[in-house]
Amino acid sequence: MNKRTCLAAMALGLLSCTVHAQSAAPYPNKPVKLLVGFAPGGAADHVARSMSDAFGRALGTSVVVENRAGAGSSIAAEIVAKAPADGYTVLIASPSSISVNPALNPKLGYTPKDLAPVTKITTSPLVIAANPNIGINSLQDLIARAKKEPGRINYATSGNGSAPHLGGALFTQLANVELTHIPFRGGGPAIQSLIAGDTQVTFGTPPSVLPMIQAGRLKGLAVSTPERTALVPGVPGMREAGLPDYGIEFWYGIFVPAATPAPVVKKIYEAAQAAMGQANVKAALNREGTDVDLSKSSEQFAAFLQEDAKFWVKLVKSAGVKLD
Repeated sequence: MNKRTCLAAMALGLLSCTVHAQSAAPYPNKPVKLLVGFAPGGAADHVARSMSDAFGRALGTSVVVENRAGAGSSIAAEIVAKAPADGYTVLIASPSSISVNPALNPKLGYTPKDLAPVTKITTSPLVIAANPNIGINSLQDLIARAKKEPGRINYATSGNGSAPHLGGALFTQLANVELTHIPFRGGGPAIQSLIAGDTQVTFGTPPSVLPMIQAGRLKGLAVSTPERTALVPGVPGMREAGLPDYGIEFWYGIFVPAATPAPVVKKIYEAAQAAMGQANVKAALNREGTDVDLSKSSEQFAAFLQEDAKFWVKLVKSAGVKLD
């Protein structure tokens, strides 16, 4: 072997060792992307940004929140489902992308089986709120107006198939009224339309609605749980508001591509649990009407999803919810 050949062989050997060392580096060794399927300003965005710093510290790397709004959060879910299964692309998702959208659209570019559940992290009620200038000051006012003017009241939500959309659909069923659904690409834009008077009512997420109620720019009519909740002070529950059969809550959870190695899933699970257990994270979420609600294991979360999907799919079918 001549000198040039020997040097080349040594260089290749060093390169091989370097590549092997990089591939064998423990997870994580670069930033993690946390994808949100809705526009900034809504509940999913608020949960993601409230936990991201603590989540990153627990993981030992930076966590970058990325909003990929559209198609009722299906765009973000599909991106994560098709991403490399290495733990660097993580989804924060609600029932819309996991249960509802697949039930509404069998032609989606992913199925729930393409996403591995890691842990549930929060639960929240919805808040029914109205533009304060339209003379609707209670849930009974809304029902009376909707019966008098069928289809004339527009309700804004964070998108087709979202929990707020289905909250409105359930309301029209139980109250026997007709409202017109106006979907947006996130809770923030939906609430802006309501404040501007382009829509009249919302079935909104607390982070989107609460600050506007507290500022007097929206009128809170009811929360979507049967009883009042300390998460949304001063707003009656559905029983008190006159619709006792109504009850709905939504959750957010962490998901990764289905083939993600079990040790990586475990590390993400443990980091999410640690982050959501931080007092400052809990306080930030509680201020915006959201409760920390953690799964005891990834397996428990998977079992919960199987049962939870039955509720959402049944509601989609009984309410005749469509994507268009």
